[in-house]
Amino acid sequence: MARPTKPLLNRDRIVASALALVDGEGLQAVSTRRLAAELGVSGPSLYNHFRNKDEILDAVADTVCAQVDVSMFSDGTEWRQALVDWGRSYRAALSAHPNIVPFLAQGPGRRPSQLAIADAVFGGMTKAGWPKAQATHIGALMRYFVAGSALGSFARGFIDDAALYERDYPHLDQAHLLAEHQQRVDDGAFETGLHALVDGLAARYPG
Repeated sequence: MARPTKPLLNRDRIVASALALVDGEGLQAVSTRRLAAELGVSGPSLYNHFRNKDEILDAVADTVCAQVDVSMFSDGTEWRQALVDWGRSYRAALSAHPNIVPFLAQGPGRRPSQLAIADAVFGGMTKAGWPKAQATHIGALMRYFVAGSALGSFARGFIDDAALYERDYPHLDQAHLLAEHQQRVDDGAFETGLHALVDGLAARYPG
């Protein structure tokens, strides 16, 4: 029997194609019709693996979150350092795929990877002595902070026009240089906020 000329359709191929569309064109680019065309299959064949587009996006979101390291919450790492290490890993995963962040912001739903993250963080915080309500708040706070930092670049939003700032915004006389140093500025802002957040929590530590 001759081998098929194209790889067999499976969930992994569908998710990889959908993630490529999200990364390249945004959430609005994903539809079952577009995915079928990208994969070279008929539209109905997708429904053998996913019931609808939202299930596909759930799988895409879960694939991204599976890249987040949460081992620090169970390997004995002190809770402050665990939050820092997790925050960095979380941001790295989301920053690599910023277009999926608005979908992720809707909450974990039934996505296994997101639920595993929530479980690990909550468990780590309660094990460290935080009351359950505060542990929940910490997990939510970190998610807000990391997701916001991954949505886009602060530095890249400033245009390279020194005259504009000198003329109308004198306190921003160096703003035209920000885009040139985008990575350093954005990373520095994230690290400043991350440590301020953890230091603030440490001041309220119950133990």
